[in-house]
Amino acid sequence: IYYSFSDTVSDKFQDLFLIDRKSGEIRTAGNLDFEDVQSYDLEIEARDKGWPPLSGHCSVELEVLDVND
Repeated sequence: IYYSFSDTVSDKFQDLFLIDRKSGEIRTAGNLDFEDVQSYDLEIEARDKGWPPLSGHCSVELEVLDVND
């Protein structure tokens, strides 16, 4: 099974997060600023290697905490 961002996730958000294709682990690719965006809703797709490939979708909601105030 391989994990990726859904086509509905904007390129801007995809630049802020990394997803491990094999494990599905999501990490930040840089600093997130609470003043810019307080939460993110990422659509994730899991796809197998069958023919035709089957896929499943889920939504991951991330909340940014304001820790420097």
